[in-house]
Amino acid sequence: MSPTISITAIASVSPLGNEPEIIWNKYQNPNPCFQSRFLDQKETWVGPLDEDSKAQVAALRQSDIKYKSLDNSVLYAMLASRKAIAKAGWSKNDVFGINIGSSRGATDLFEQHFQEYITTGKAQTLASPTTTLGNISSWVAHDLQTDGPEISHSITCSTALHAVLNGVAWLRSGMADKFLVGGSEAPLTDFTIAQMRALKIYSRSEEHYPNRALDLDKTQNTMILGEGAGVCCLEIGKKENALAYIEGIGYATEILEHNISISAEADCFQKSMKMALANTDVSEVDAIVMHAPGTIKGDLTEYKAIEKVFGSKLPLLTTNKWKIGHTFGASGILSLELAILMLQHNQFVGVPFVKAETPTRPIKKVLVNAVGFGGNAVSVLLSI
Repeated sequence: MSPTISITAIASVSPLGNEPEIIWNKYQNPNPCFQSRFLDQKETWVGPLDEDSKAQVAALRQSDIKYKSLDNSVLYAMLASRKAIAKAGWSKNDVFGINIGSSRGATDLFEQHFQEYITTGKAQTLASPTTTLGNISSWVAHDLQTDGPEISHSITCSTALHAVLNGVAWLRSGMADKFLVGGSEAPLTDFTIAQMRALKIYSRSEEHYPNRALDLDKTQNTMILGEGAGVCCLEIGKKENALAYIEGIGYATEILEHNISISAEADCFQKSMKMALANTDVSEVDAIVMHAPGTIKGDLTEYKAIEKVFGSKLPLLTTNKWKIGHTFGASGILSLELAILMLQHNQFVGVPFVKAETPTRPIKKVLVNAVGFGGNAVSVLLSI
Protein backbone atom coordinates (compact mmCIF):
# COMPACT_ATOMS: atom_id res chain seq x y z
CA MET A 1 0.00 0.00 0.00
CA SER A 2 1.43 3.40 -0.97
CA PRO A 3 2.12 5.84 1.90
CA THR A 4 -0.69 8.26 2.71
CA ILE A 5 -0.30 11.81 1.40
CA SER A 6 -1.82 14.56 3.52
CA ILE A 7 -2.91 17.96 2.21
CA THR A 8 -2.11 20.13 5.24
CA ALA A 9 -2.99 23.48 3.66
CA ILE A 10 -4.37 25.03 0.50
CA ALA A 11 -4.45 28.69 -0.49
CA SER A 12 -5.49 30.61 -3.57
CA VAL A 13 -6.07 33.99 -5.14
CA SER A 14 -8.86 34.07 -7.70
CA PRO A 15 -12.13 35.84 -8.57
CA LEU A 16 -13.50 34.15 -5.44
CA GLY A 17 -11.10 35.94 -3.09
CA ASN A 18 -8.13 34.69 -1.09
CA GLU A 19 -9.51 33.49 2.27
CA PRO A 20 -11.39 30.19 2.79
CA GLU A 21 -14.45 31.74 4.46
CA ILE A 22 -14.88 34.33 1.71
CA ILE A 23 -14.31 31.74 -1.02
CA TRP A 24 -16.90 29.41 0.53
CA ASN A 25 -19.41 32.22 0.85
CA LYS A 26 -18.88 33.13 -2.80
CA TYR A 27 -19.65 29.53 -3.75
CA GLN A 28 -22.97 29.84 -1.89
CA ASN A 29 -23.88 32.80 -4.11
CA PRO A 30 -25.46 31.64 -7.40
CA ASN A 31 -24.09 34.59 -9.37
CA PRO A 32 -20.93 34.25 -11.50
CA CYS A 33 -17.81 36.36 -10.85
CA PHE A 34 -17.44 37.67 -14.41
CA GLN A 35 -16.83 41.23 -15.56
CA SER A 36 -16.85 42.79 -19.01
CA ARG A 37 -13.52 44.18 -20.23
CA PHE A 38 -12.46 45.64 -23.56
CA LEU A 39 -10.04 43.00 -24.86
CA ASP A 40 -9.21 41.87 -28.38
CA GLN A 41 -10.99 44.97 -29.72
CA LYS A 42 -14.39 44.22 -28.14
CA GLU A 43 -16.22 43.86 -24.85
CA THR A 44 -15.30 40.47 -23.41
CA TRP A 45 -16.40 38.42 -20.41
CA VAL A 46 -13.50 37.54 -18.09
CA GLY A 47 -13.00 36.31 -14.52
CA PRO A 48 -10.55 38.76 -12.89
CA LEU A 49 -9.22 38.70 -9.34
CA ASP A 50 -11.47 40.23 -6.71
CA GLU A 51 -10.53 43.72 -5.47
CA ASP A 52 -8.93 42.57 -2.21
CA SER A 53 -6.69 40.10 -4.04
CA LYS A 54 -5.69 42.80 -6.53
CA ALA A 55 -4.72 45.08 -3.65
CA GLN A 56 -2.63 42.36 -2.02
CA VAL A 57 -0.86 41.61 -5.30
CA ALA A 58 -0.13 45.33 -5.79
CA ALA A 59 1.30 45.56 -2.26
CA LEU A 60 3.48 42.52 -2.90
CA ARG A 61 4.80 44.06 -6.12
CA GLN A 62 5.77 47.23 -4.25
CA SER A 63 7.36 45.39 -1.32
CA ASP A 64 10.63 44.62 -3.12
CA ILE A 65 12.27 46.45 -6.00
CA LYS A 66 13.04 43.09 -7.64
CA TYR A 67 9.32 42.22 -7.69
CA LYS A 68 8.31 45.27 -9.73
CA SER A 69 9.45 43.66 -13.00
CA LEU A 70 7.69 40.32 -12.43
CA ASP A 71 4.63 39.08 -14.32
CA ASN A 72 1.32 38.74 -12.50
CA SER A 73 1.48 34.96 -12.90
CA VAL A 74 4.58 34.95 -10.67
CA LEU A 75 3.14 37.37 -8.09
CA TYR A 76 -0.13 35.40 -7.85
CA ALA A 77 1.84 32.24 -7.06
CA MET A 78 4.02 34.04 -4.52
CA LEU A 79 1.02 35.44 -2.68
CA ALA A 80 -0.82 32.11 -2.59
CA SER A 81 2.36 30.31 -1.47
CA ARG A 82 2.91 32.69 1.44
CA LYS A 83 -0.62 32.02 2.64
CA ALA A 84 -0.35 28.24 2.22
CA ILE A 85 2.86 27.69 4.18
CA ALA A 86 1.60 29.98 6.96
CA LYS A 87 -1.49 27.80 7.27
CA ALA A 88 0.59 24.60 7.23
CA GLY A 89 3.00 25.99 9.81
CA TRP A 90 6.02 25.57 7.55
CA SER A 91 8.99 27.87 8.10
CA LYS A 92 12.22 28.71 6.25
CA ASN A 93 13.86 26.02 8.40
CA ASP A 94 11.70 23.35 6.74
CA VAL A 95 13.14 21.75 3.63
CA PHE A 96 10.40 21.36 1.04
CA GLY A 97 10.16 21.13 -2.71
CA ILE A 98 8.22 23.51 -4.93
CA ASN A 99 6.43 22.60 -8.15
CA ILE A 100 4.18 25.35 -9.49
CA GLY A 101 3.36 25.41 -13.19
CA SER A 102 1.49 27.51 -15.71
CA SER A 103 -0.07 26.94 -19.10
CA ARG A 104 0.80 30.31 -20.64
CA GLY A 105 3.44 31.65 -18.26
CA ALA A 106 4.30 35.37 -18.27
CA THR A 107 1.71 36.19 -20.92
CA ASP A 108 1.15 39.86 -20.21
CA LEU A 109 4.83 40.67 -19.75
CA PHE A 110 5.82 38.77 -22.88
CA GLU A 111 3.27 40.69 -24.93
CA GLN A 112 4.51 43.99 -23.51
CA HIS A 113 8.16 43.21 -24.26
CA PHE A 114 7.38 41.98 -27.75
CA GLN A 115 5.30 45.08 -28.54
CA GLU A 116 8.18 47.28 -27.36
CA TYR A 117 10.59 45.36 -29.57
CA ILE A 118 8.31 45.76 -32.60
CA THR A 119 8.04 49.50 -31.87
CA THR A 120 11.68 50.30 -31.00
CA GLY A 121 13.69 47.43 -32.40
CA LYS A 122 15.25 46.86 -28.98
CA ALA A 123 14.59 44.35 -26.20
CA GLN A 124 14.71 45.22 -22.53
CA THR A 125 17.51 43.72 -20.41
CA LEU A 126 15.05 41.80 -18.22
CA ALA A 127 12.85 40.63 -21.11
CA SER A 128 14.23 37.10 -21.18
CA PRO A 129 14.69 36.31 -17.46
CA THR A 130 11.25 37.65 -16.52
CA THR A 131 9.35 35.72 -19.19
CA THR A 132 10.81 32.24 -18.72
CA LEU A 133 8.41 29.66 -17.28
CA GLY A 134 10.88 28.69 -14.54
CA ASN A 135 10.30 32.12 -13.03
CA ILE A 136 7.31 30.92 -11.06
CA SER A 137 8.84 28.29 -8.79
CA SER A 138 12.22 30.00 -8.60
CA TRP A 139 10.74 33.32 -7.44
CA VAL A 140 8.47 31.54 -4.97
CA ALA A 141 11.55 29.74 -3.61
CA HIS A 142 13.37 33.07 -3.37
CA ASP A 143 10.45 34.72 -1.60
CA LEU A 144 10.09 31.87 0.90
CA GLN A 145 13.89 31.43 1.27
CA THR A 146 13.71 27.65 0.72
CA ASP A 147 16.50 25.14 0.01
CA GLY A 148 14.54 22.30 -1.58
CA PRO A 149 14.10 21.40 -5.27
CA GLU A 150 12.12 23.79 -7.47
CA ILE A 151 10.28 22.75 -10.63
CA SER A 152 8.17 24.68 -13.10
CA HIS A 153 6.34 23.04 -15.98
CA SER A 154 3.58 23.53 -18.52
CA ILE A 155 1.18 20.72 -19.41
CA THR A 156 -1.59 22.98 -20.68
CA CYS A 157 -4.76 23.01 -18.58
CA SER A 158 -3.84 19.97 -16.46
CA THR A 159 -0.64 21.68 -15.27
CA ALA A 160 -1.63 22.15 -11.61
CA LEU A 161 -2.78 18.57 -11.13
CA HIS A 162 0.40 17.34 -12.82
CA ALA A 163 2.23 19.33 -10.13
CA VAL A 164 0.23 17.36 -7.55
CA LEU A 165 1.31 14.12 -9.26
CA ASN A 166 4.94 15.23 -9.15
CA GLY A 167 4.69 16.15 -5.48
CA VAL A 168 3.18 12.76 -4.64
CA ALA A 169 5.94 11.00 -6.60
CA TRP A 170 8.71 12.91 -4.79
CA LEU A 171 7.16 12.20 -1.39
CA ARG A 172 6.56 8.52 -2.01
CA SER A 173 10.08 8.10 -3.41
CA GLY A 174 11.53 9.27 -0.09
CA MET A 175 13.35 12.18 -1.75
CA ALA A 176 11.29 14.76 0.17
CA ASP A 177 8.92 14.92 3.14
CA LYS A 178 7.06 18.05 2.08
CA PHE A 179 6.14 19.59 -1.28
CA LEU A 180 4.38 22.80 -2.28
CA VAL A 181 2.43 22.23 -5.50
CA GLY A 182 0.01 24.13 -7.70
CA GLY A 183 -0.51 26.37 -10.70
CA SER A 184 -0.78 30.04 -11.61
CA GLU A 185 -2.25 31.87 -14.58
CA ALA A 186 -2.69 35.49 -15.65
CA PRO A 187 -4.14 35.14 -19.18
CA LEU A 188 -6.46 38.13 -19.43
CA THR A 189 -4.65 39.77 -22.35
CA ASP A 190 -5.65 40.81 -25.86
CA PHE A 191 -3.58 38.19 -27.64
CA THR A 192 -4.63 35.31 -25.37
CA ILE A 193 -8.32 36.17 -25.82
CA ALA A 194 -7.75 36.46 -29.58
CA GLN A 195 -6.24 32.97 -29.64
CA MET A 196 -9.26 31.50 -27.86
CA ARG A 197 -11.60 33.30 -30.25
CA ALA A 198 -9.62 31.92 -33.18
CA LEU A 199 -10.39 28.44 -31.84
CA LYS A 200 -14.09 29.43 -31.80
CA ILE A 201 -14.52 28.34 -28.19
CA TYR A 202 -14.91 31.71 -26.41
CA SER A 203 -18.31 32.69 -25.08
CA ARG A 204 -20.44 35.11 -27.12
CA SER A 205 -23.36 34.81 -24.72
CA GLU A 206 -25.05 37.81 -23.13
CA GLU A 207 -27.01 35.69 -20.65
CA HIS A 208 -26.72 35.94 -16.87
CA TYR A 209 -24.65 32.74 -17.04
CA PRO A 210 -22.39 33.37 -20.04
CA ASN A 211 -20.34 30.26 -19.30
CA ARG A 212 -22.64 27.23 -19.56
CA ALA A 213 -20.22 24.68 -18.12
CA LEU A 214 -21.95 21.31 -17.56
CA ASP A 215 -24.97 22.31 -19.64
CA LEU A 216 -24.94 19.34 -21.99
CA ASP A 217 -27.68 20.82 -24.19
CA LYS A 218 -25.93 24.08 -25.11
CA THR A 219 -25.65 24.83 -28.82
CA GLN A 220 -22.57 27.05 -28.74
CA ASN A 221 -19.18 27.08 -27.00
CA THR A 222 -19.13 29.25 -23.89
CA MET A 223 -15.62 29.13 -22.45
CA ILE A 224 -14.51 32.25 -20.52
CA LEU A 225 -11.01 32.92 -19.21
CA GLY A 226 -10.30 33.62 -15.57
CA GLU A 227 -7.10 34.35 -13.68
CA GLY A 228 -5.63 33.21 -10.39
CA ALA A 229 -3.31 30.85 -8.59
CA GLY A 230 -3.59 28.06 -6.08
CA VAL A 231 -1.11 25.94 -4.15
CA CYS A 232 -1.37 23.18 -1.58
CA CYS A 233 1.03 21.76 0.96
CA LEU A 234 1.63 18.03 0.67
CA GLU A 235 3.21 15.96 3.44
CA ILE A 236 4.07 12.28 3.63
CA GLY A 237 2.01 10.32 6.14
CA LYS A 238 -1.36 10.81 7.81
CA LYS A 239 -1.10 14.18 9.56
CA GLU A 240 -3.47 15.31 12.31
CA ASN A 241 -3.85 18.75 10.70
CA ALA A 242 -4.70 17.35 7.25
CA LEU A 243 -7.56 19.00 5.38
CA ALA A 244 -7.89 15.91 3.18
CA TYR A 245 -5.93 12.88 2.05
CA ILE A 246 -4.90 11.94 -1.47
CA GLU A 247 -6.33 8.45 -1.81
CA GLY A 248 -5.64 7.88 -5.50
CA ILE A 249 -3.98 9.49 -8.50
CA GLY A 250 -4.41 8.76 -12.19
CA TYR A 251 -3.09 10.10 -15.46
CA ALA A 252 -3.30 9.31 -19.17
CA THR A 253 -2.58 10.80 -22.57
CA GLU A 254 -4.43 10.28 -25.84
CA ILE A 255 -2.97 9.87 -29.30
CA LEU A 256 -3.60 13.16 -31.08
CA GLU A 257 -5.68 13.54 -34.21
CA HIS A 258 -5.01 17.29 -34.19
CA ASN A 259 -3.60 19.90 -31.78
CA ILE A 260 -6.64 20.19 -29.49
CA SER A 261 -8.31 16.83 -30.09
CA ILE A 262 -10.03 14.64 -27.53
CA SER A 263 -11.87 11.41 -28.30
CA ALA A 264 -15.68 11.18 -28.32
CA GLU A 265 -15.72 9.42 -24.95
CA ALA A 266 -12.53 11.00 -23.56
CA ASP A 267 -10.46 7.82 -23.40
CA CYS A 268 -7.79 9.71 -21.47
CA PHE A 269 -10.29 10.56 -18.72
CA GLN A 270 -11.55 7.00 -18.56
CA LYS A 271 -7.99 5.78 -18.01
CA SER A 272 -7.04 8.47 -15.49
CA MET A 273 -10.20 7.96 -13.44
CA LYS A 274 -9.82 4.17 -13.41
CA MET A 275 -6.21 4.55 -12.27
CA ALA A 276 -7.18 6.94 -9.48
CA LEU A 277 -9.94 4.51 -8.41
CA ALA A 278 -7.77 1.39 -8.59
CA ASN A 279 -8.18 0.70 -4.84
CA THR A 280 -11.65 2.22 -4.48
CA ASP A 281 -15.07 0.94 -5.50
CA VAL A 282 -16.78 3.47 -7.78
CA SER A 283 -19.84 3.41 -5.51
CA GLU A 284 -17.75 5.07 -2.76
CA VAL A 285 -17.19 8.27 -4.77
CA ASP A 286 -19.66 10.90 -3.60
CA ALA A 287 -18.92 13.72 -6.05
CA ILE A 288 -16.78 14.66 -9.04
CA VAL A 289 -15.43 18.14 -9.71
CA MET A 290 -15.28 18.02 -13.49
CA HIS A 291 -12.92 19.90 -15.77
CA ALA A 292 -15.94 20.96 -17.90
CA PRO A 293 -14.64 24.19 -19.51
CA GLY A 294 -17.94 25.23 -21.03
CA THR A 295 -17.28 23.99 -24.56
CA ILE A 296 -19.73 21.66 -26.26
CA LYS A 297 -17.27 18.86 -26.91
CA GLY A 298 -15.17 19.30 -23.78
CA ASP A 299 -18.13 18.99 -21.42
CA LEU A 300 -19.90 16.19 -23.28
CA THR A 301 -16.87 13.93 -23.80
CA GLU A 302 -15.94 14.12 -20.12
CA TYR A 303 -19.53 13.32 -19.13
CA LYS A 304 -19.52 10.28 -21.43
CA ALA A 305 -16.22 9.14 -19.91
CA ILE A 306 -17.76 9.38 -16.44
CA GLU A 307 -20.73 7.31 -17.62
CA LYS A 308 -18.34 4.68 -18.96
CA VAL A 309 -16.48 4.43 -15.65
CA PHE A 310 -19.38 4.79 -13.19
CA GLY A 311 -22.25 3.23 -15.12
CA SER A 312 -25.85 4.31 -14.61
CA LYS A 313 -25.44 5.48 -11.01
CA LEU A 314 -23.29 8.61 -11.26
CA PRO A 315 -21.81 10.56 -8.35
CA LEU A 316 -22.86 14.19 -7.85
CA LEU A 317 -21.32 16.24 -10.69
CA THR A 318 -20.13 19.83 -10.54
CA THR A 319 -17.58 22.32 -11.89
CA ASN A 320 -16.53 25.89 -11.06
CA LYS A 321 -15.93 27.17 -14.60
CA TRP A 322 -19.47 28.65 -14.74
CA LYS A 323 -18.50 30.89 -11.83
CA ILE A 324 -14.83 31.87 -12.27
CA GLY A 325 -14.04 30.84 -15.83
CA HIS A 326 -11.21 28.66 -17.06
CA THR A 327 -7.93 29.55 -15.38
CA PHE A 328 -5.89 27.27 -17.65
CA GLY A 329 -2.89 25.93 -15.70
CA ALA A 330 -4.36 26.95 -12.33
CA SER A 331 -7.78 25.41 -12.94
CA GLY A 332 -7.02 21.97 -11.50
CA ILE A 333 -5.87 23.30 -8.13
CA LEU A 334 -8.89 25.61 -7.86
CA SER A 335 -11.08 22.57 -8.55
CA LEU A 336 -9.15 20.73 -5.82
CA GLU A 337 -9.90 23.62 -3.49
CA LEU A 338 -13.63 23.32 -4.23
CA ALA A 339 -13.44 19.59 -3.51
CA ILE A 340 -11.74 20.20 -0.16
CA LEU A 341 -14.32 22.83 0.80
CA MET A 342 -17.16 20.44 0.00
CA LEU A 343 -15.49 17.75 2.12
CA GLN A 344 -14.92 20.15 5.02
CA HIS A 345 -18.46 21.52 4.99
CA ASN A 346 -20.10 18.25 3.96
CA GLN A 347 -22.06 20.27 1.42
CA PHE A 348 -22.34 19.84 -2.32
CA VAL A 349 -21.89 22.93 -4.49
CA GLY A 350 -23.82 22.45 -7.71
CA VAL A 351 -24.20 24.39 -10.94
CA PRO A 352 -27.26 26.69 -10.65
CA PHE A 353 -28.59 26.23 -14.17
CA VAL A 354 -28.22 22.44 -14.14
CA LYS A 355 -30.87 20.18 -12.61
CA ALA A 356 -30.25 20.21 -8.87
CA GLU A 357 -28.72 17.11 -7.33
CA THR A 358 -29.35 16.36 -3.66
CA PRO A 359 -26.76 14.43 -1.64
CA THR A 360 -28.16 11.28 -0.07
CA ARG A 361 -25.16 10.64 2.18
CA PRO A 362 -22.20 12.51 3.70
CA ILE A 363 -19.55 13.71 1.26
CA LYS A 364 -16.41 11.78 2.13
CA LYS A 365 -14.73 11.13 -1.21
CA VAL A 366 -14.44 13.52 -4.14
CA LEU A 367 -12.74 12.93 -7.49
CA VAL A 368 -11.16 15.91 -9.28
CA ASN A 369 -10.53 15.92 -13.04
CA ALA A 370 -8.40 18.11 -15.31
CA VAL A 371 -7.38 17.83 -18.95
CA GLY A 372 -5.57 20.04 -21.42
CA PHE A 373 -4.84 20.41 -25.12
CA GLY A 374 -3.25 17.16 -26.21
CA GLY A 375 -5.46 14.92 -24.09
CA ASN A 376 -3.31 15.13 -20.93
CA ALA A 377 -5.79 13.97 -18.29
CA VAL A 378 -5.26 13.81 -14.53
CA SER A 379 -7.64 12.55 -11.84
CA VAL A 380 -7.07 12.91 -8.10
CA LEU A 381 -9.24 11.18 -5.48
CA LEU A 382 -9.55 13.01 -2.16
CA SER A 383 -10.97 11.68 1.09
CA ILE A 384 -11.39 12.79 4.71
